[in-house]
Amino acid sequence: MASRPRGYGLTAEIKGKIAAKYEVEKEQEARLWIEAVLGEPIDPKVSRNEPLGPDRFHQALKDGIILCKLANEVMRPSKVAHNTSKLAFKQMENINNFLVACEKYGVAKTDLFQTVDLFENQNMWQVVLAIFALGRKAQANGFSGPTLGPRESQRNTRDFSEEQLKAGSGVIGLQMGTNKLASQKGMTFGAQRHIADIQVDEASREGQAVIGLQYGSAQGANQSGLNFGKSRGIMGPDK
Repeated sequence: MASRPRGYGLTAEIKGKIAAKYEVEKEQEARLWIEAVLGEPIDPKVSRNEPLGPDRFHQALKDGIILCKLANEVMRPSKVAHNTSKLAFKQMENINNFLVACEKYGVAKTDLFQTVDLFENQNMWQVVLAIFALGRKAQANGFSGPTLGPRESQRNTRDFSEEQLKAGSGVIGLQMGTNKLASQKGMTFGAQRHIADIQVDEASREGQAVIGLQYGSAQGANQSGLNFGKSRGIMGPDK
């Protein structure tokens, strides 16, 4: 099969972001789990203590045979058919058989990968994540062999009677706080403002005639000598 041409622009940028997410440690965990389940190495030429890396991991899984064998061990008594042909479409068929078997086993489709992600080495990180998803689902489905990752959480449905629901409707949950022993006693919001009711006739006559400084001052000010333009003479029609 012809190799995929090198990507440029946006394609290269997306591929770079996918490659940046790849975690060799997780890949090594997935590899060791596969080898423990199958009882054989997926790449005999590489030591178990040496991570394969995305390229060699891709080469080991590309034909889909290892994945189909893994599914047969984990999903017993179900059988996942595979063939050993070197033809590209047969190898892609193996990968697709594995993906279909995983979905039937209960693995979420969003946790799986596309056939080209593995066969054309487009997104090996998603392949690693799919193997982890299979490992979690295997534990949840009672697989007694080696484990991979944490156990998948189980649904815990609670059924309440109508009386229990009514009783709980009047309870203030602690996450909302509590009003026990709480009051506004002793709380003050600033100093009190005193407003004196002073009658006008009580004020001194001298003080009533004084203009407060906040209004300005009229002392020494008058309009003497001010001229607002020339006077306009108005003459009668007989002039």
